[in-house]
Amino acid sequence: MSDALTKILGLMNQPSIDINALEVAFDEATHDERVTATRHFSGKLQRRLFDAAEGREVSLEQMVPTHDPLREVIHVGTNTLPAFRHFEKRFCRPSTLEPNRAIGYNHAPFWKLTTPGYYIAYQDEASGEFFVDYREIPSEKPDAWPPIMPNESRLGHLVYAGMVDRLRRVSSHVTIGRAYKKKPMNAWFVLVRDDRY
Repeated sequence: MSDALTKILGLMNQPSIDINALEVAFDEATHDERVTATRHFSGKLQRRLFDAAEGREVSLEQMVPTHDPLREVIHVGTNTLPAFRHFEKRFCRPSTLEPNRAIGYNHAPFWKLTTPGYYIAYQDEASGEFFVDYREIPSEKPDAWPPIMPNESRLGHLVYAGMVDRLRRVSSHVTIGRAYKKKPMNAWFVLVRDDRY
């Protein structure tokens, strides 16, 4: 186990998470170390991390650093579900929406059973959190992405319909999120932006 990984996991397992020290540890780690560390985060640790990150803003620039329309930016995810814990959120800047918005979908092996889970994403002015809003879907996408379909279709109505994910900043590459459907759900996830972006 690398020193960076040991440091991150050690900070996460303290009685109280020092979010500033954790940010430094994540920023000093490599992409692979960040992903490996977050793969170790249990549901309990993700809940604690979301609470520790309260008030930490996430900007569009952090989530989608490129300004090139329809250029994909990948965030590697780990959630608190009992199965299918690993996934990706793929974002890009649109060419047809106002400039403070992003679009994206959930890249997961089961998307053909549900839907790809398309969304519009933006920073919420009131909270500073970054909202991934499945209540609205984009009208365009990169060619390589799956077809756009309503989140109410197939089994998507059980997963994505009416949902908003709220993200808080952990570090320059790492965010922690929680799913909401009118009220908070018992569903958290951590994202690591691929450092190629």
